[in-house]
Amino acid sequence: MSTPNTLLRLVGMTLLTLATAACNSAPKMEAKDSATLLKDIRAEIGDAACDAPQQCRSIAVGHKSCGGPEAYLAWSSKRSDEARLQGLIEQHAAARRAENLRSGMVSDCRLVTDPGASCQAGRCSLLPGGGAGAASAQ
Repeated sequence: MSTPNTLLRLVGMTLLTLATAACNSAPKMEAKDSATLLKDIRAEIGDAACDAPQQCRSIAVGHKSCGGPEAYLAWSSKRSDEARLQGLIEQHAAARRAENLRSGMVSDCRLVTDPGASCQAGRCSLLPGGGAGAASAQ
């Protein structure tokens, strides 16, 4: 076997190994902060348009430092992808939990109850008298 051929084979195998390793490494996804995730949630909910009350639902958002949601948002099954919305909600709660731990934030520990949602004037909205509105969600 000649030395140039051996060298070329060695270089070729090394490049192939490096290329394979580069293709197998998963790209790192940057974690979004809670404010960005809340914007994504609101974008997924959109205008929460509805034709019937059965399309309207409420969903818990955020995470209080002592547990439980910070607020509820109304959304429509007519316009929103439930699986995508639930994924964003879970990411947002995890981000809020981490932010609370890092900052040492404490909350009032009041229970925020689910107010439910209704279709009013073609748009899903939270029912009055229950829980807290979306304004308090971080």
